[in-house]
Amino acid sequence: MQLESFIKDLEQRKQTAEMMGGETKVRNHRNAGFLTARERIDKLLDRDSFLEMGKLNHSEFLGAENKSAADGVIAGIGEIDGRPVVVSAIDKTVFAGTEGSVHMRKVKKVHEYAVKRGFPIFNLGEGGGLRMPDGMGSDGISDKMMPMNLLLHERQVPLISSIMGDSYGGPTWFAVSSDFVTQVKGTSMAVAGPRMLEMATGEKVDSQELGGWKLHAEETGQVDHCAESEEECLETMKQFFSYLPQNADEEPPFQATADDPNRSIEEAVNIVPTKRTRAYNMKKLIKLIVDDGEFFELKPSFGEALITGLGRLNGRVVGIMANQPMKYAGAAGTQECDKATEFICLCDSYHIPLLFLHDIPGFRVGSIGEQQRIPTKIMVWNQALARSTVPKISVIVRKSIGAAYGNMCGPGMGADFIVAWPTAEINFTGPEVGVNVVYGRQLMEAENPQEQRMKMIDQWAFDSSPYNAAGKHLIDDVIDPRDTRKFLCQTLDYTCMKNGSKSKRRLAGWPTGY
Repeated sequence: MQLESFIKDLEQRKQTAEMMGGETKVRNHRNAGFLTARERIDKLLDRDSFLEMGKLNHSEFLGAENKSAADGVIAGIGEIDGRPVVVSAIDKTVFAGTEGSVHMRKVKKVHEYAVKRGFPIFNLGEGGGLRMPDGMGSDGISDKMMPMNLLLHERQVPLISSIMGDSYGGPTWFAVSSDFVTQVKGTSMAVAGPRMLEMATGEKVDSQELGGWKLHAEETGQVDHCAESEEECLETMKQFFSYLPQNADEEPPFQATADDPNRSIEEAVNIVPTKRTRAYNMKKLIKLIVDDGEFFELKPSFGEALITGLGRLNGRVVGIMANQPMKYAGAAGTQECDKATEFICLCDSYHIPLLFLHDIPGFRVGSIGEQQRIPTKIMVWNQALARSTVPKISVIVRKSIGAAYGNMCGPGMGADFIVAWPTAEINFTGPEVGVNVVYGRQLMEAENPQEQRMKMIDQWAFDSSPYNAAGKHLIDDVIDPRDTRKFLCQTLDYTCMKNGSKSKRRLAGWPTGY
């Protein structure tokens, strides 16, 4: 037999594998409005860069060899903007995207290779979880427990995931263990699907109630972004990746900019009101400060009183944590605490300096907060901050009150620099509450309680000004708001002079969700 015949046989086998679940299933999948796994990979990666691993895989079960192309997962190595990555995409046209033994073995193998060579991992999720025949019986389930390589990943390389179709079981486990998750609207992410849930528990619920994008974006915080389409989903994954390093041994990529680091932000004067009770949109100030007005926000619909996201200052990636006066006057609740902890862990693990913009009146305390364990969540936020070792710079824009002053990286919390705008108000509590608590009896006995109360509030406000703290060198300076970008670019360079933005990665092993 000639070598050509062997080559022809090989070509036929690979062509069959590329047909995935077969012409009919592929057509039905596309007609339902979805891209195939191979089409998703093509749109994600640089042209002609994909090196597939395990194309000739198939199910271990006798009789299933010819209908289980790649055993339902396309995986390999490719490039995004010239940077090598590992990618795996579940193929819904093969056994509904369920995970068989070979499927799981391949995913584990490419994960281990990615960590070994320092390649980020992209997971394109859609599927029904563990395949019934493969997982049945004491022998079937015993070697298909939670993968230790995922449980002990410890942010060695970025994990970037998407939910591009209904995802139950494995795709969900991977997503909630990732550094970033984007979910296409109309899809569902949960432990088990509605049909399985009804059979197991009797509960009847549709897929959107169970695990739709609104639930995860607004209530659980288990996704960082929601996309209108698969194309937007893939582009967002690439955009997030542009801010992250290749692996835990590297710093995030520097991006040259024509935006002058000494640019005065004159518009800031008109954005932030001097009256402490007037709301404004902190996102406008953030976009004024960062390079070219580009800000990549994470979890925009979850814990909305706290803004978290990524930007650049003079080309260097920074993580920005800022209070949002448009929501609860900027006061943080339990969602904001969880959001802050996750974000600090992300930034410290991948050597991303942290910038804090304060305008917070405190925490949303009360009976509901106590039921939701807000004391623990406040302290976990503090613990993450205390353990973080990336450069940190704090700017008190308007108010920073009580314990929240510390949570936003106030004095004693490891900041390299802490400065305030002249509008800053720093105190144990706000003037209205403070005066009522401290001088309540005296006000009751005053001839004109309202007039006396206003005098006391004015005095309290004077004591809260940043100049007292600056005068005793409890903060480093009071700066002209228009010089904020210049100050941040200059100090960021100094903080990164010795070791770059490298951290000691003390939070790398912390959980990926709270």
